[in-house]
Amino acid sequence: MQSPRRVRELGVVVGTLPTGPLNAITDVPGVRVGQTTIIGDGLNTGVTAIVPDGWAETLPAAIAVGNGYGKLVGSTQVDELGVIDTPILLTGTLSTFRVADALVTWLLARNPRATSLNPIVGETNDGHLSDIRRRPITAEHVHAALDTASTDLPAEGCAGAGAGTCALGFKAGIGTASRLVPAEHTVGVLVQANFSGLLTVLGRPVPAQPIDADGNSCMIVVATDLPLDSRQLGRLARRAIFAMARVGSDYAPGSGDYAIAFTTARTPDFPDRDLRTPFQAVTESVEEALLNSLTMAHTITGHHNRTAHAVPHDLIRNLA
Repeated sequence: MQSPRRVRELGVVVGTLPTGPLNAITDVPGVRVGQTTIIGDGLNTGVTAIVPDGWAETLPAAIAVGNGYGKLVGSTQVDELGVIDTPILLTGTLSTFRVADALVTWLLARNPRATSLNPIVGETNDGHLSDIRRRPITAEHVHAALDTASTDLPAEGCAGAGAGTCALGFKAGIGTASRLVPAEHTVGVLVQANFSGLLTVLGRPVPAQPIDADGNSCMIVVATDLPLDSRQLGRLARRAIFAMARVGSDYAPGSGDYAIAFTTARTPDFPDRDLRTPFQAVTESVEEALLNSLTMAHTITGHHNRTAHAVPHDLIRNLA
């Protein structure tokens, strides 16, 4: 038996940049996270909502696709316009469309004049541990995640949209991390980890018995308060997907690997020549968030009596 621990508590320090106070996406000023978790009766699923202040007035954003085997609702308009104008929600694959509909209902209630909305909802397949065909997410679950979003440290591991996900041979889920960059800015990430490969910690492999699980995907949300434009945010988003390799992703053919990057700063004013440190902040944050998604998870037995085991912390400590 072991208690969930963030990877730094196990002696693993990723990279060289300092973290924010919580080492989480909520270190970015104006970014809140809310989650609803459904566990029991063959279900391990949920909703994770990333809610930035100012979304209703649009925020610069970009999406990068590592492998497009997924259902990222709203992605083409973000590509076209370079902005988001709604919160970003994550869930299980077959609940994506119910979550999008519930998000639209929530948005309409807050804007009586709206006639066009672009809900952004990403997913990974949690069908190994959850009865995914039941599509259990209701509007109440979605609205609860949105309405309770806070600047606290988000729950990691078997929480929200990560309740039923597995990665790199072990139980995984939600993970988060952040880095401080020059001039008092922050880069923060949140991941929904559900992909295959060989777990690698600080460049050293951790052999594991592969889980025979459907779905090999990862959703990554990158938030910052740097004054970046959409093109520059796209460059950050691509680095987020690159960072999956640092923990051992094999980028399988059936994987849906997506990164969404946005900034809470509305006036772009950042030279490309200074992007080196933000790039480093993204890659370090994603690597650590993915490791947190594993070390903060616990062993779960779910749908069809399948079991996904938490990564033994001693294996991680031995590599620190």
